[in-house]
Amino acid sequence: MKRSTPSSDHQIRTIAVDGQKYVVSLRMRYDGVEHIGRLMFTEASTQIAYQDHGCVPGTSEQESVSKASDFSDRDLVQRCHRALSEKRRFGRLRRTTDRMLEKIKTLNRVAVDLEQGVLEPESGKRELDQTQRDLLEIARSIRLHVGVEDATT
Repeated sequence: MKRSTPSSDHQIRTIAVDGQKYVVSLRMRYDGVEHIGRLMFTEASTQIAYQDHGCVPGTSEQESVSKASDFSDRDLVQRCHRALSEKRRFGRLRRTTDRMLEKIKTLNRVAVDLEQGVLEPESGKRELDQTQRDLLEIARSIRLHVGVEDATT
């Protein structure tokens, strides 16, 4: 059984907020029950991304993307303000930590699927090995991000 990517990004559009341009994208992931999207607002001038804590759920990835695309500019501006109000000082570290957690969840999900016979042993072992390599690569890079604050303008 071929597994889907744990997350994917879909560009929605660009909006202007308080004189700054933000590229709006929807970061999708499947949690085993439903597809959950989180809006990301990437400031065009700095490439710093801010995540809205609200979600855009759907029974399919396409449904969530469609819902996000249907938001008015006013809705997106409100969600961007909410994301900006919760911004972190150490965004790169947070994104790296989020990637690690995603890989750990994938590792666990593959192990459970192997144990339950959902995956064939050979392909499951290859996926476990690859996910572990990915996780180790992220862990090796984390030192580059600790203590590094996001640039402010």
